[in-house]
Amino acid sequence: MSQLPGIVITGATGRMGQMLVRQVATSDKARLVGAIEREGHEALGSDIGEIAGLGALGVTLEDDPLPAFSRAQAVIDFTSPAATLEFAALAAQARAVHVIGTTGMSDDEIAQLEPASRHAVIIRAGNMSLGVNLLTQLTRKVAEALDEDYDIEVIEAHHNQKVDAPSGTALMLGEAAAQGRGKPLNALRDSGRDGITGARKKGDIGFSAIRGGDIVGEHDVMFAAAGERIILRHVASDRSVFARGALKAALWGQDKAPGQYDMIDVLGL
Repeated sequence: MSQLPGIVITGATGRMGQMLVRQVATSDKARLVGAIEREGHEALGSDIGEIAGLGALGVTLEDDPLPAFSRAQAVIDFTSPAATLEFAALAAQARAVHVIGTTGMSDDEIAQLEPASRHAVIIRAGNMSLGVNLLTQLTRKVAEALDEDYDIEVIEAHHNQKVDAPSGTALMLGEAAAQGRGKPLNALRDSGRDGITGARKKGDIGFSAIRGGDIVGEHDVMFAAAGERIILRHVASDRSVFARGALKAALWGQDKAPGQYDMIDVLGL
């Protein structure tokens, strides 16, 4: 049998799920050993390769995660917060690396990952791309260098099917800016403005969300002061950047001790 790490994809028929299937199935560093969808999904029993446009791979779409996880070394999970918490417990039971790209998780839901992380590696990030994680580091450094005379605004744009706002990446960038300012993000966050909101509070970190068309992902971090603006920007034009990063994380986690990690750890930044 191949010694390459076996990987299971959850939410495998979705837009990101199919991209992950293609990334793993065509990799020479891993093998696809499972594809999971929700109970009652119309495609259950089908070959996931056919769904993803690769032709038959011999991997059947199933709705019972534990048997699939038990034959895998890693699970890549871009689903929903509730599903991710369920998958975390099962991945820990199987001692499989759990790569989480799910966005929209609350602080309470993130805290619920702790028990699973005592038994298995969890790698969670709002964005898996190298460029975004470099942007995160730059954002923190710039926020450290500039005082509160510079207002910080995180502006993000995504396709019209995205269900959460601000995006996980936007929150990750906001967290980095808050770290640069030496404060928790929840003390500085300003989002969802509508109507007569009054003047902007000095030191706040603002969020603006755009939804439309098929935008893959665009993020700007703007530092605006009287007379000048500094804008840091990342544009993703292809979801494959997220899939490549997720696979890199799954492979990186193979020899790591149980615990919680992020893409900054994976990329050595």
